[in-house]
Amino acid sequence: MAQSIARTATLSSDNTDKLIRKIAWVIALGVLLNPLNSSMIAVALLRIGNEFQVNVATVTWLISGFYLAGAIGPSLAGKLSDLFGAKKLFAIGLLLVVISSLFAAWAPNFGTLLTLRIVQALGSTVAFPAGMSILRSVTVQHDPKQGSNGIASALGLISITANVMAAFGPTLGGFLVGYVSWYAIFWINIPIAIVVLLFVRLWLPADRMKQPEHSGSAIPAQSIWKRIDILGIILFTIMLTTVMLFLLSLSNGMYWWLLIIAAISAISLVRWEHRASSPFLNIQMLSSNRRLLSVFLQFAGVNIVFYALFFCMPLWLDQVKGFDPKTTGLLMLPFAGLGVIMTPIAVRMNKRYGYRTTIIAGNVVLILGTVLLLFLGDKSSIPIILMVTAALGIPNGLNNMGLQTALYHVTQPEETGIASGLFQTFRSIGSILSTSLLGLIFGSNVTSSGLHTIALITSGLGVVLLLISSSRQLK
Repeated sequence: MAQSIARTATLSSDNTDKLIRKIAWVIALGVLLNPLNSSMIAVALLRIGNEFQVNVATVTWLISGFYLAGAIGPSLAGKLSDLFGAKKLFAIGLLLVVISSLFAAWAPNFGTLLTLRIVQALGSTVAFPAGMSILRSVTVQHDPKQGSNGIASALGLISITANVMAAFGPTLGGFLVGYVSWYAIFWINIPIAIVVLLFVRLWLPADRMKQPEHSGSAIPAQSIWKRIDILGIILFTIMLTTVMLFLLSLSNGMYWWLLIIAAISAISLVRWEHRASSPFLNIQMLSSNRRLLSVFLQFAGVNIVFYALFFCMPLWLDQVKGFDPKTTGLLMLPFAGLGVIMTPIAVRMNKRYGYRTTIIAGNVVLILGTVLLLFLGDKSSIPIILMVTAALGIPNGLNNMGLQTALYHVTQPEETGIASGLFQTFRSIGSILSTSLLGLIFGSNVTSSGLHTIALITSGLGVVLLLISSSRQLK
């Protein structure tokens, strides 16, 4: 009898792990679309600007608009997942990516292309919060201890996929733009999204919808709009946009009125979200769970550093060292490769030492890597450049995996969807602030001294991150 029970438990554990692996692959394939599209665009900006006859300052809104949409989309997706089901929303997000990518090549003007780019960003941000909700619901239905190893491996797979696509994006984009045209960076999404849609249908479990609080099977439009919190989204967008514009204005003189608008919108956002029945930005969840807030702030800081380095290095290699786009992409490969290699190592560190140790180790290496940037100059050799880019890739794998694991452990099960959405929102906030930093430091002239200034700023931020991760906040 005991042997039969043990055998049944083993089979149940194996089935749970297999289901988690299937779900993880679908989530990973869906998640890759966002970092891929956030990075490929860098090598196509000049071509697109020439196509629509707009200057560099205007065409870079294809990056800023993507990040702004990325700051809103995940949290919105977390709410809509609860309303309509995570699997259904996962599929809708992929369809938005297909539609926006398909019509991008025929955009009649830059405004239309920017709109399609924003739709693409909204669609691609759905996968992570919707996928995490599905992953959590599966483990809740089974014994969490049975799926614990599967969850760690699933998070590792998702992290590896995101890191690979973010880092290899410029290399892939360079080949697509060089051999086809700029619209190829949009069209490549179509076959990927269609394949993922097929796996969504085959492998993701059906949505287990909560019973509606009203009579009837349909959700009233009034209830939907109330849950989405339109006013909260508008205030958040105004706040983030004006902060970004203020930072970009610092190189030409401070536009204080932008900062005033940002402050007013921030205060209004906090006051409104405290009263909202279903807030876009869950202030109460953040204030009541300091460990979760710490994870979000650290993730924003990590992404400020990552994207500042991710975009400044190719610019420096191009403008200062004079390398062509293909060579620049190849020189950035260690940045990608080490990040990927370190992710499975981070998974093992999480299992053996805990996620806090992984994050601390990542921040220590982050400081060392950014300090190495100070040794790069106009006459730096290729081996030195490769060594520095490799060193910068190591903390990316450690920090991302550590913080993703921390998010999973410090979040209440019923808040997983919303928290996962906010996690990606803070990623976008960090990305936006990084582009503002580049615009402020480089301006219209990329130099080695500007690179060194960015090195000092990012290493200082690394010290702050180390102090936060070393505190008791994440214990």
